[in-house]
Amino acid sequence: MTQGARNLAGRMFGSWVDDVNKLTLRADLSAGLLGALLVLPQGVAFAMLAGLPAEYGLYSAIVPCIVAALFGSSRHVMSGPTNANSLALFAVLTPLAAAGSPAYIQLALAVTVLVGVMQWLVGVLRLGSLAHFISPSALFGFTSGAALLIAVHALKDALGLPSPASHGAGALLVSVGTHIGDVHQGAVLVTLVTLGVALLVRRLDKRKPYMLLGLVAGALAAAAFNKWAVAPGGTPVSVVGAIAQPWPPFHVPSVDWRTLPDLLSLAFALTIVALAQSISIAKAVATRSGQRIDANREFTGQGLSNIVGGFFSCYLSCGSLNRSVPNFEAGAKTPLAAVFSAVLLVVLVALSAPLLAMIPNAAISGLLLLVAWTLLDIPRWRQLIRMQPGECAIAGATLAATVTIRMEVAILLGTVLSLMAYLHRTSRPAMRTMGFDSRGLDRRFVVLEHQEDALPECPQLKLLRMEGSIYFGAAAHVAQRLHELRAAPDAPRHLLVMAKSMNFIDLAGAQVWEDELAARRAMGGDLYFHRPRPEVLDMWRRTGFLNRLGEDHIFPDKATALHTIYAKLDPGICAGCKARIFWECQPQSPQSEH
Repeated sequence: MTQGARNLAGRMFGSWVDDVNKLTLRADLSAGLLGALLVLPQGVAFAMLAGLPAEYGLYSAIVPCIVAALFGSSRHVMSGPTNANSLALFAVLTPLAAAGSPAYIQLALAVTVLVGVMQWLVGVLRLGSLAHFISPSALFGFTSGAALLIAVHALKDALGLPSPASHGAGALLVSVGTHIGDVHQGAVLVTLVTLGVALLVRRLDKRKPYMLLGLVAGALAAAAFNKWAVAPGGTPVSVVGAIAQPWPPFHVPSVDWRTLPDLLSLAFALTIVALAQSISIAKAVATRSGQRIDANREFTGQGLSNIVGGFFSCYLSCGSLNRSVPNFEAGAKTPLAAVFSAVLLVVLVALSAPLLAMIPNAAISGLLLLVAWTLLDIPRWRQLIRMQPGECAIAGATLAATVTIRMEVAILLGTVLSLMAYLHRTSRPAMRTMGFDSRGLDRRFVVLEHQEDALPECPQLKLLRMEGSIYFGAAAHVAQRLHELRAAPDAPRHLLVMAKSMNFIDLAGAQVWEDELAARRAMGGDLYFHRPRPEVLDMWRRTGFLNRLGEDHIFPDKATALHTIYAKLDPGICAGCKARIFWECQPQSPQSEH
């Protein structure tokens, strides 16, 4: 590729184009092959969950996977059909048409295009910053919950048990418990062989395609078991079976567009589902890869993938955790791994359908169990419990919600809990009483609380350091604390607020200082500030508070503040004072603060 062509591709697809070389192509090809093998059973199963014929799950793993990878932000996310999207689509469309009917299929494709348009608009209008409100704790809880879901859904095939009528995690666990006596020995053997080989290869050399080698080992174990260990009339290890030709045909959705308002409302709900999953999965993978995610570009890529996919017989797709994490773990370097996965899916099914049909479901489940264990990240849970109990509670709530309710609701719950925790912390800004640690020349300001050797306070001037913003949520707490300081017995009438850590105030915060100024002057004292931030001064100018306070009550340094305020103190009280903590209190002392 010429340099000019590389530059053009870089502007279209991203900086990863410059990193493409023989080594990355080899790694991406290996990871893409694994992705193609993984999506075979998943695509069929998810299409059935969505109420669509099996081939639509395979269609949705081809075109959207390519478009989202090339135009998105993440180097490792693979898009396609997912459990949550499939169930959500089924839930919103079944009241409108019979599942699997031609009308149902057309509605699914039309809604997919509308969802894509909405996703694309979110990215183009630069609204992706909303994704930054998904906190790391909520994201970690979601990832861990998804890991448990992956493990639960993989369990039945790993044990060779029949699928239950319901697809919920609870129903699956009940079904496993009910049929635990029917565990298929061959399926368990294949699962253990797949896991054992994959873990062994990863331990010896992580650069090797250990997941792919584990899958091959599992397939060989299944073939051996079915040939030599299955008694006549016995049940062999189940395999993926015959796969439909996966090439997605071009098709314009045919629906009555007079129903567009209804379809738009359905598409809006599905857009929230898809976007919440996509950015959460992209960020979850990015925390492992160290890559920085551009949320707007990610949403744009996902939107384009559904717009184009809807015209190529693909139903709603987004980033797939089941494929994205194995893609990263398998050593993918660039989005070309997703492109290879889609292309190889077509090629493999076209050329090797009989051979691919022999892939055992238990081997796929073994790999998914390995992915689930990696995602669960037990050491990080221990660290959260020990160091951040509050964040651990948020992660735990998100995990529980992910397992018990829909994924997008779980993400929203975790985000809301994180914002509530943040608001609770910021609604109680620290207000620390300051003083001096000694009378020596090297004395310094200290927080008096827990400072045993500090000097006593001045009986006329209170020194207070504000640490935090005063907005509507914090105004009541700050006002109450200031009132308590004034109401204390023999409370100093003057107050100097060290305000450089008071980041901003709103109208409610400005009113707090209006009331404090009035109260201080009513009791014969005054209010002063040391180094308030420019944003705070601007608010005070707009509200007129600075005029009422007086600009001579704002000081650039503590020495000037103390020297000026000392001259306004009651000399009668100073005469009988034993504290004498300021230089100005000492006879024949320097008239400056050090």
